[in-house]
Amino acid sequence: MKYLKLPLLLACSLFFQAAAAQKQTDLQMKTFVDGLIQKMTLEEKIGQLNLLTSGEVVTGSAVSTGVEAKIKSGQVGALLNMTKVADIRKAQQIAVEQSRLHIPLLFGLDVVHGYKTTFPIPLALSCSWDLEMIERSARVAAIEASADGINWTFSPMVDIARDARWGRIAEGSGEDPYLGSRIAEAMVRGYQGTTFADKTNILACVKHFALYGAAEAGRDYNTTDMSRVRMYNEYFPPYKAAVDAGVATVMTSFNEVDGIPATANKWLMTDVLRKQWGFKGFVVTDYTAINEMTAHGMGDLQTVSALALNAGTDMDMVGEGFTGTLAKSVKEGKVTINAINTACRRILEAKYKLGLFADPYRNCKGDRSAEIFTPEKRMEARKAATESFVLLKNQQQLLPLKKQGSIALVGPLANSRANMTGTWSVSADLTQHPSLLEALQQQVGSQVKINYAKGANLTADSILEINSTMFGRSLNRDGRSAEALRREALDAAAKSDIIVAALGESSEMSGESASRTDIGIPDTQKELLAALVATGKPVVLVLFAGRPMTLTWENEHVPAILDVWFGGCEAGPAIVDVLFGDVNPSGKLTTSFPQNVGQLPLYYSQKNTGRPLAGNDKWFTKFRSNYLDASNDPLYPFGYGLSYTTFSYSDIRLSANQFKRGGQITATVTVTNTGKYDGYEVVQLYTRDMVGSITRPVKELKGFQRIALKAGESKQVTFTITENDLKFYNSELKYAAEPGEFRLFIGGNSRDVKESSFTLL
Repeated sequence: MKYLKLPLLLACSLFFQAAAAQKQTDLQMKTFVDGLIQKMTLEEKIGQLNLLTSGEVVTGSAVSTGVEAKIKSGQVGALLNMTKVADIRKAQQIAVEQSRLHIPLLFGLDVVHGYKTTFPIPLALSCSWDLEMIERSARVAAIEASADGINWTFSPMVDIARDARWGRIAEGSGEDPYLGSRIAEAMVRGYQGTTFADKTNILACVKHFALYGAAEAGRDYNTTDMSRVRMYNEYFPPYKAAVDAGVATVMTSFNEVDGIPATANKWLMTDVLRKQWGFKGFVVTDYTAINEMTAHGMGDLQTVSALALNAGTDMDMVGEGFTGTLAKSVKEGKVTINAINTACRRILEAKYKLGLFADPYRNCKGDRSAEIFTPEKRMEARKAATESFVLLKNQQQLLPLKKQGSIALVGPLANSRANMTGTWSVSADLTQHPSLLEALQQQVGSQVKINYAKGANLTADSILEINSTMFGRSLNRDGRSAEALRREALDAAAKSDIIVAALGESSEMSGESASRTDIGIPDTQKELLAALVATGKPVVLVLFAGRPMTLTWENEHVPAILDVWFGGCEAGPAIVDVLFGDVNPSGKLTTSFPQNVGQLPLYYSQKNTGRPLAGNDKWFTKFRSNYLDASNDPLYPFGYGLSYTTFSYSDIRLSANQFKRGGQITATVTVTNTGKYDGYEVVQLYTRDMVGSITRPVKELKGFQRIALKAGESKQVTFTITENDLKFYNSELKYAAEPGEFRLFIGGNSRDVKESSFTLL
């Protein structure tokens, strides 16, 4: 001991002091909760398992009734979808002043990508590859939501999604488990901070556990079926990363797993989540998920409610199956009182940790409105949006535009405030942020003449447009014919030097219950784009989207394509920043873009078949794994994204060609900005296990670094590779690295890489 240096001694001392303090805190919580549970009736315990909706924001087909009376009688543990601090305080007063045991409520809301200050949709945020910024977006959301009385968010959504037909791909971080895991950790840290003593921190809820992003045919709420090897290696990692980061709650998914709906799947909720991963928080269902198990064919409401509780699900969202049936199930021996006590304890512990028993009004006293939607927070959202945009094509350096001459701004998304924030922006004030047209007029209108025309409706099908512009997101369908709208756009183009076409999806064409079989730009918009291209004027496609889209024709014919997703409350100004070069785009795709919908599901980390396509320029060879009518390649690969500058990569330099278990090697490349603009590059590291006890992907992301380079500047980028980076779950679900040869790839996307190799001994 005498040989230990003082800093190490101090660190050890602080560690043991912290451990002792935590043990004391846990003991105090246990004593408090034990005492409270002993006072509770069976009905009051079940009441804590009941999550009702206030009706302010409806995200499902059911709406709760008689809420106030149920709170008074101790039949409610939490409320969701309240957004007014005065209403939240009133509801909390009923719970703590008029119910028998004065147990406070939790207040939850889908604060998915911001509260009032809305950041880009999660898929767009992931394309920044900027973990610090992503964590900060969650921090801003927590500060604002807590200022309005909310203490629980149903975020982050970490479902791996590889089928762009699935609308909820917009809510997650794309197709890769490594990147998805790092983003999951960042979001949990942002929402929850390091201590709930800070009243600006709120409970996070990782969702949807599990495998929801792999729904068959990309159809929402549909069946999921896969091997456990695939679950553990490809779909589970982001959920586990969130649990390891300390996420307080977990939400069940709508889909079935191994033939059992997730909400009643004991293997998922107890064996994996609690026993294997050590999750200590509580599990909440998705909206009416218990009731919906009847349609799955699992039994009546009493049966499915008992199945859910016995599986390890603790709280019932809106369906009231628990409050309606569990007391009867206890009497009939279908549910034990211990199971109810356990679920109740988990919820009470969450409230205790959040500090609600000490101060039930911690998030609804005093006026914190000055913390919401401030200029500083809006500037953060604007910067985040610019980082999320992905430049897909820039022929002959058409972008950035010059602040001179005239521009025809055309398209149904060009002048729509309501669609800028994207799906799941339930608390945003859709009137408080500028459209693209307004942002152009404000930022460059004195230097550039702007000729605007709508040019087309969202789609030729008026019913489809109604279904795609719900929740106040109407594009105000124009009653004129498609030809008349197009003529107006062509007139604007004739008077302009350049055309900016704001086309794509409306915000509600992606998100929940927004699956699509055709993921291209809708019909009448595509006709408009073709007519604009035919003018011979240079065209910039500003693509609004909540998913990867099929852009084969656009990639061939349109000179410049900037994917702006849905960029949040400051999307308009951010788009102008990038179009005119005040910000150099740096986003990189986190989902592969297919050539056509027939390639789906599509992802870079595929496995070889026994008949892989031969290594030549042919994309079709008979009796090989390929298509007759298209190559296997994506239109734009995972990790892809252009810049206004260019970057070159040196060959990879390894510190050694082999290393032993427990050791490490480093891989270094020199990245040079070879263009004329300062810019950011996301340097990506991939590996491939050449021989394994089970088949292994052709590439797997294992690291990345986002670096800034001035024009002409070079930087060395070094990655450290350890045994842990090479581990996977084998056929026995054991997590280990296997010795042998590995390929290593470094580059600016998953396709264009430098290559080397090493051996694990």
